Amino acid sequence: MFELSKLNVLALPFAILIALFPASAKAPIWSSSDHYGTFSLDGYSWNNDVYGQGAGPQTISVHSVNQWSVWSNQPDTGGIKSYPHGAFNVEKPLSAINHLSSSYHQSVPASGRWNFAYDIWDSSNAYEIMLWTNYTGNADGSGDVKPISYKYNSSGTAAIPVYTGVMVGGATWNVFEGWNNHKVISFLRTSKSNSETVDIKSILQWTRSKGYFSDIVVGSVQYGVEITSSPGGQHFDVNHWSVISK
Repeated sequence: MFELSKLNVLALPFAILIALFPASAKAPIWSSSDHYGTFSLDGYSWNNDVYGQGAGPQTISVHSVNQWSVWSNQPDTGGIKSYPHGAFNVEKPLSAINHLSSSYHQSVPASGRWNFAYDIWDSSNAYEIMLWTNYTGNADGSGDVKPISYKYNSSGTAAIPVYTGVMVGGATWNVFEGWNNHKVISFLRTSKSNSETVDIKSILQWTRSKGYFSDIVVGSVQYGVEITSSPGGQHFDVNHWSVISK
């Protein structure tokens, strides 16, 4: 056991600081166990968003404008139970955005079935662009945790991407296309990550270049974790998350 002096703490790099002091270690300024508990602060908002059939208890806690955490106890059954998330509203046409990026740093449990993902919507909710950063399914989208897709293998266990190895936005992705009462385009990182900066504008421009949409108005940029199961209760810590829009 060791102690850190105030001077030593201040000298530590930011990445080490948030690893030493994860979000859940701080006292929350707000928390809620309501299925759709919501909170807003400094242009950001949060939603506990427990919506799935047979969902168990869940609590979302906000520790600062850039730190939040979730404790969730979801049964080991099929189907997404919740998507606790933070959100930032952009409300600009894509052509009018000079810069749109986001950084995240998260701590994830070693078990359960879940996926951390950005959920980006146009203002009419006709298009949903998901960016999966870390997930418990395989890199090809197989298993219980997989993206919405038009195409699956013959056994229905693996989604088939429409594009593979796409290098855009600071990472390499496999891209899936599907429908959920609106168009869904899902980008799954080929290498899972718990800390990164994502160039969202370049991803949206690439998507536009493939003919999925024209000059949409970018609405909400959300980030959170879709939880299928977390039996016994699991902690999901977002130690840092921010959006820069210009």
